Amino acid sequence: MKHRKSVLLVDVANSLATDINTGEFTAGMWLKQVELAERYRCTRSEVRRALDQLVIERLVQHVPNRGYHVYAPNVQQRRNISAIRAILESASAKDIIANTSAEDLAMLQACADKFEHFTLHGNILQQYEANMAFHRALLAPCANQEMVELIFDLRSRVPSAALGQWSSHARIVQSSQEHFAMVEAIAQKDEQRLATLITQHILQENDKAR
Repeated sequence: MKHRKSVLLVDVANSLATDINTGEFTAGMWLKQVELAERYRCTRSEVRRALDQLVIERLVQHVPNRGYHVYAPNVQQRRNISAIRAILESASAKDIIANTSAEDLAMLQACADKFEHFTLHGNILQQYEANMAFHRALLAPCANQEMVELIFDLRSRVPSAALGQWSSHARIVQSSQEHFAMVEAIAQKDEQRLATLITQHILQENDKAR
């Protein structure tokens, strides 16, 4: 019974995350638990647990004594943080290449494969988690772990799993292709290529979806 409840929680959270990402619930909209329970055919307590999960994912915001609403992102803040991340992460290209072992590269390849799988067969939360795993593996070999901590602190300041991270499914597919290109650049020890790919990936330059 406990397993069933945990599965149901994931299903409700994924369904709500998908509906937020596709615009069924827009930024700033208040989410009524009674209506969500009816929509997803579950109990209010199950809805509440799913909402709390999406608070952690920064898709939903909880206001004490008022309830939950869809996170309303600050577009300029997102752009500013992406610009800073691009500078820091592209500057890490030399560090990444110098310290990536064969085992690290194999792990990064596996993370790229997993993200590609979820672009075809996964939901938005699975795609988000796989993307984060790739970026953790990409930066893990860096000697400058203080910079790595700063980069992930910056990532935590904006909504994560949806709400603008990817503009379309085509952009998700393109992100997967960029992951593989970064793996190849590291294997070839091409520092400049890796730095360029990281910048394009973060800023979503050359976006075929646009």
